[in-house]
Amino acid sequence: MKSLLQDNRVHVFDGAMGTLLYSRGVFVNVCYDELNLSRPELVRGIHEEYINAGAEILETNTFGANPVKLSSFGLEDRTEEINEQAARLAVEASSKAEVSELTKANVPEYFSGGTVAVAGALGPLGIRIEPWGPTSLDEAEAYFARQVDGLLEGGVDGFVLETFSDISELQCALRAIRVACELPVIAQMTVGPDGKTSFGTEPAHLAQAMEDSGADVIGLNCSVGPAVMLDALEDMAEVTQLPLSAQPNAGLPRKVRDRKIYLASPEYMAQYARRMIDVGVRFVGGCCGTTPDHTRRMRDSVAALQPKHPVVTIRDRANSSHSVINSVPLEGRSAWGRKLARGEQIASVEIIPPHSWDASAVTSPARELKVSGVDAVSIVESPRSRSRMGALSAALIVEREVGIETIVHYTCRDKNMLGMISDLLGAAAAGIRNVLVVSGDPPVMGPYPDTTVVFDIDSIGLTNVVQGLNQGIDPGGNTIGAPTEFVQGVAINHGAVDQERERSRFKYKIEAGANFAITQPVFSPEALEQFLDATTPEIPIVAGIWPLTTLRNVEFLANEVPGVHVPTELVDRMKRAQLSGADAALEEGIAIALEMINATQGFVQGFQLTAPNRKVQVALKVLRESGILATA
Repeated sequence: MKSLLQDNRVHVFDGAMGTLLYSRGVFVNVCYDELNLSRPELVRGIHEEYINAGAEILETNTFGANPVKLSSFGLEDRTEEINEQAARLAVEASSKAEVSELTKANVPEYFSGGTVAVAGALGPLGIRIEPWGPTSLDEAEAYFARQVDGLLEGGVDGFVLETFSDISELQCALRAIRVACELPVIAQMTVGPDGKTSFGTEPAHLAQAMEDSGADVIGLNCSVGPAVMLDALEDMAEVTQLPLSAQPNAGLPRKVRDRKIYLASPEYMAQYARRMIDVGVRFVGGCCGTTPDHTRRMRDSVAALQPKHPVVTIRDRANSSHSVINSVPLEGRSAWGRKLARGEQIASVEIIPPHSWDASAVTSPARELKVSGVDAVSIVESPRSRSRMGALSAALIVEREVGIETIVHYTCRDKNMLGMISDLLGAAAAGIRNVLVVSGDPPVMGPYPDTTVVFDIDSIGLTNVVQGLNQGIDPGGNTIGAPTEFVQGVAINHGAVDQERERSRFKYKIEAGANFAITQPVFSPEALEQFLDATTPEIPIVAGIWPLTTLRNVEFLANEVPGVHVPTELVDRMKRAQLSGADAALEEGIAIALEMINATQGFVQGFQLTAPNRKVQVALKVLRESGILATA
């Protein structure tokens, strides 16, 4: 492949592998990558068809052959084997073409030895990686490295990274290749109908990022047809001097009698291939829906063309629209943020919105909390996946009608990233300043277990999103104008069974930009102190305090609420108190809450009290008797 990069000529990729496998009767629920082992003659035969059609670069049948995607089929342990075999099949097809098929394909003589180049194909892992998900960059690189090792063993001439929407993930794959070898790398991202990635990144910014990452060729593939891709390629050509590549789908799929059909004809694809070469593309081919017929038409159409080299104007990146704006200092964002920044003790009370549209259910307790001197009202979003008034709407009502700051619990469960960003921008415009970023309880815990969830990103990813908005940029690196002014908190489960994982996630949340953390209800001060000693956080910690009210209440927490651990001795204390009546049980619960506050005051900056059933009097009594609030 190195010679192809240096000869300044146009070269043609093959087309879709999956489309042809499906047309040969392979169902979509089959692992297409495993066919390299179980049906090698089928895969090799498709490679040969593309060679006969004039393809000069074959991609291995390994788009999803990484250990993460293979694990869905129980094949992660065979990652290297599948990739090695895939490379060997493509190399065998190339070697066969050298003898008999190359002449028929009329491939030019500049190939060394007359062979067709074989590129090892790597696609996305299918999971979110940092900063949008829990998988670290090092872990992602290690996954790709296993695939790279197998492809190298099978004899590939280079690599093609394709259909990536997250530039960070593509960079992980590229690093894995560079650690293992110095073979050429063609790096391709994918864009939507608007010409941007799913993160909203514009083509010019993509080109700059891929060039900075060290790819030899950069370009686009999949997702859209040639028309949209051409527009995006024109933008990329303005900011890079690297060779460009393009592998569009055969148009957007149309649903015809329960089947998705790609309608762009070979002639149409060939027409756009010529136009792409006019803007500087040197490597053309097809993705989903394309066949050897498309490849043949493109090959015939571009055989005599030379790539154009438009005047390149490298934009000043330091002054581009993607430059990060300095965040508003923490103490200037909200009263809650000011107390956090100054190290002052803080107190909030958590209330749950009603299962109705009665606004007084949140405004009435909020007024009582304001009069009592509580710093903020913390409003929960559909706990245990039960439908209630939305936390954001409730917070807007409280701040407008009561005039006390709120902390909005915002979950990743119910909306995709686009919806979450829209909510956050709207919240910022409406004056909401404090948010607690949480993943959200799964629907199986609630009355609608079949409800779908989104989880585009988790709480770590959303913390990164909010941090970006606070710097004036969206996840795609595009400016939003003035930065938002969120004070963002995160949740920590100090009693988690997997302590190592929870500590790691907390570390990632801090690195992502968290300003404070609220714990799960504390019933073991020793467990919280040990957790904090092991993580040594540099952000304020707010201890969650849940005043127990009845024996049934403590039994529910101890047995049915994930992440909450209530020691047996506390359950026994509530049992004994309950024998003396409801009032005695409540007093014992308040006494336990006061003990938790006294035991944790030395290593936390504040407390968040839960108000059972929105009865804030219990929470206020604890805060007053502890001395946090003045006695009424």
